[in-house]
Amino acid sequence: MPTDRRIERITRVLSARQPDLRVVLEGVTIAHNASAVIRTCDAAGVLYLDLISPNPDLLRLNEAITTRADKWLEISVYASASECLKSLKEKGLKIVVTRLGGESVPYTELDYAQPLALVFGSESEGISDEALAFADRIVHVPMVGMVQSLNLSVSVGVVLYEAFKQRQAKGYFDRPRLAPEELEALAAKWSSNK
Repeated sequence: MPTDRRIERITRVLSARQPDLRVVLEGVTIAHNASAVIRTCDAAGVLYLDLISPNPDLLRLNEAITTRADKWLEISVYASASECLKSLKEKGLKIVVTRLGGESVPYTELDYAQPLALVFGSESEGISDEALAFADRIVHVPMVGMVQSLNLSVSVGVVLYEAFKQRQAKGYFDRPRLAPEELEALAAKWSSNK
C-alpha cells in the first residue's frame, strides 16, 4: 500500500509529464545508450518512448544506468520505422528526425511546444531512409570539433532539454497535460510499481 507521500509524488510527477512529446529510438543496439536515454526521458518529463527494433530482445536495459526509470515510462516496441512513425503521425504528432546534412536546421530553431516525436537513429547508421521519409523537420546539433557526432544519449539530452526549456517557458509543467482518466490510470499503475 503506497503512502500518502508516495501518492502525492506520483501525482506531481505525472502532472508534469508531456504526452505530446515523444522520443523514438530507431535501431539502437547498445543497451548502455538506450538505458541512459530512458533515464533522461524520465528526468525531462517524457512519458512515451518508442523503440524501433526488429529484434528488441537484443537490447537488454542496464538497471544501474536507468536507475529503474523504465518503470515510469510507457515504452512501445515496433518492428519497423513505418509501423511506428505512421501511427505517431496519425495521432497528430510532427516527426522530427536528427541528422547531419544540408537540409537540416540547428535543433534550437524548432518550436518544441507543438506535438512532436523526436527520432534518433542508431549509433552507427543514424536515421534510416524509411524513417527519413516520414520527417516533417530535420534537425542537427551544431558541432565545431573534428568528430561530427555525439553519443546517442548525449544528443537526446541536448535536444530534450531544449524542448524542456521551451515548454517550461510556456507553463507546460505547471498544469497536468494528461487527460484526467489517463492520469488516474497511470497513477494506479505507478502506485503498484516497486
